[in-house]
Amino acid sequence: MADLLDRIHDLYDELEKHRVMLSFKGGLSPELITVLLNLVERKLEGMEPDAKARKRVFNVVVECLQNLYHHNGHLRAAHDGRETTSDPHGVVMLARTDTGYSVLTGNFMHGADVDMLKNHLDRINSLNAEALREWYLAKLADGKYSEAGGGGLGMIDIARRSGGKLGYAFVPYDKDSAFFSLNVNVNT
Repeated sequence: MADLLDRIHDLYDELEKHRVMLSFKGGLSPELITVLLNLVERKLEGMEPDAKARKRVFNVVVECLQNLYHHNGHLRAAHDGRETTSDPHGVVMLARTDTGYSVLTGNFMHGADVDMLKNHLDRINSLNAEALREWYLAKLADGKYSEAGGGGLGMIDIARRSGGKLGYAFVPYDKDSAFFSLNVNVNT
């Protein structure tokens, strides 16, 4: 028990050191996402004086949570490997940085989708603002939707709103799954 209590203290210190304003890990539902967004809105109102910056950060958080909810492998780490979950499962953090805010998410995904998502993110990161805008409008107009119901616009929109490159990583978990981490910096 003492070891667990020490780890709670270490976790608290780590969150303080990285200026984490909000952190959540667990199952996601539309109702919980609404609660998280209300918390983010209240935190931003208390910390960010610029209304346009608050709106940009909030919209990035909305898109990240939608992405986390809709593009999720419904898996989580278990004591002896991984297990299937009925609800989407993941982690989200909002942290203050020296230049603005950082929105971080993580979730398990199917390993077969890793290359497709990596190529999508690489293409997004290779484009300037005008090229991203043109691609966004073209995808919006083509009317094609993925199995998850999205048009592939979420990550493009996140990049456009953040004004920066998307940081990401894939950690292979087993032959069928990987853990996807996304870091979006929004400069204010």
